[in-house]
Amino acid sequence: MADINGFKNIKRKLPATEDAITRKRHYKEFYKKTETKDQIDQAARCMDCGVPFCHNGCPLGNVIPDFNDAVYQGKWEEAYNILTMTNNFPEFTGRICPAPCESSCVLSINNEAVAIEFIEKSIVEKAYENGWVLPILPEVRTNKKVAVIGSGPSGLAAAEQLNKAGHEVTVYERNDEAGGLLRYGIPDFKLEKSVVQRRIELMKRGGVSFVLGCNVGLDIAVEELMAVYDAILLCGGSSVPRDLGLKGRKFKGIYFAMEYLEQSNRRVAGKEVANSIEVEGEDVLVIGGGDTGSDCIGTSNRQKAKSVTQLEILGKPPEIRDAQNPWPNWPLILRSSSSHEEGCKREYSVLTKEFISQDGMSLSGLRVVDIEWSKSTSGKHSFEEIVGTERLIRCTKIFLAMGFLHPEKEGLLSKLKVELDSRGNVLTNNYETSIRKVFAAGDIKRGQSLVVWAISEGREAARKIDEFLMGNSSKLEAKEKGVFQLSS
Repeated sequence: MADINGFKNIKRKLPATEDAITRKRHYKEFYKKTETKDQIDQAARCMDCGVPFCHNGCPLGNVIPDFNDAVYQGKWEEAYNILTMTNNFPEFTGRICPAPCESSCVLSINNEAVAIEFIEKSIVEKAYENGWVLPILPEVRTNKKVAVIGSGPSGLAAAEQLNKAGHEVTVYERNDEAGGLLRYGIPDFKLEKSVVQRRIELMKRGGVSFVLGCNVGLDIAVEELMAVYDAILLCGGSSVPRDLGLKGRKFKGIYFAMEYLEQSNRRVAGKEVANSIEVEGEDVLVIGGGDTGSDCIGTSNRQKAKSVTQLEILGKPPEIRDAQNPWPNWPLILRSSSSHEEGCKREYSVLTKEFISQDGMSLSGLRVVDIEWSKSTSGKHSFEEIVGTERLIRCTKIFLAMGFLHPEKEGLLSKLKVELDSRGNVLTNNYETSIRKVFAAGDIKRGQSLVVWAISEGREAARKIDEFLMGNSSKLEAKEKGVFQLSS
């Protein structure tokens, strides 16, 4: 245990941030640098529980008490080695993960959880500073070739693991830069792209090849890949957004959230953008209360929108857990992101009715009505409109951030003819699809999910592919067994 009295004597403390007014003037990450002593103090709050429920919350199974103890003892390189035995990219998860591990922290039952995400980021950044993060060079090459289609977190994790096992890995990405939503979905103020590129360059130095600007199924035939590669892994993500088929949907000024966020990321990177979406001086409405909607809020504020309003059809969550949502489950409570702090009006239990235009061409408002939710004795939720609450919200831009339905069918999936499940995702059995030697991982398989789940699935799919190619996966399993050796 790090410090037997740490959790009693030390308060949870996260890095300070730039004030909201200042940080809205730029797109860089806005957390201020912390002292090593503060990082060690936060690690000292870990109780080294007999049953560490933080493992239950973490899809990767990070050995959290062990790396906390190493940090407390000042053994930063050891902490880095423990962390990266289960997590390929702590520089990503340490920035953008919602930290389900913290929600499962035993300390969070009646206190503030250990700042696990902050500690994780501190470990990996100190590792980069000290030159401990090196390319992964396999001892022996197997002469087996694997194609990974999609360079989001699942594809990158799988590629790194497969390369570690000695296979020749080529990652295909239809965009001009690798990273998937890490590159063109998540805003720079949450994840600067230099952090993504830093990892891509390491993977290249380790032997992973990247083919950019190549849409498999359109720019290159799937038959060609099937002939060249011993295994193919689909990591294309879930990219078909949920639409809102209201009257007036075709009015100018209504966009899917990812159209807007990708454009913004490209402009921040200094790239030209066609049909640019600008919101300066405009009234912006974001429909959807999740992370993507929050990213639209932060981006709109940085583009100097006149006002930003976020609508959510669900009711306002409680401030604290209720009896139906006990620890260590993910707490269904009200959350405010840094983007909300920068300026945003939030409305809950609102049903959208109709897009409005004054000239018949461009958006001028949205007709909505308040609703009241109820729950039947069988547990089914339903709502009714509240009479007299229908109204018009004036806006000139609307961003639809209501999640994603399934992967795109056209091109790759239709050409491969892989079997799909009832939700339209790729159907798998132990990550293998209905087509021999073709595997799938991440959102393309499980549906829209978290970056940490994508990394986990990429790692697991890599192990299955290694077993498929070699008969076993001893090179990948040996590293994982080392975790438990360190923990004992």
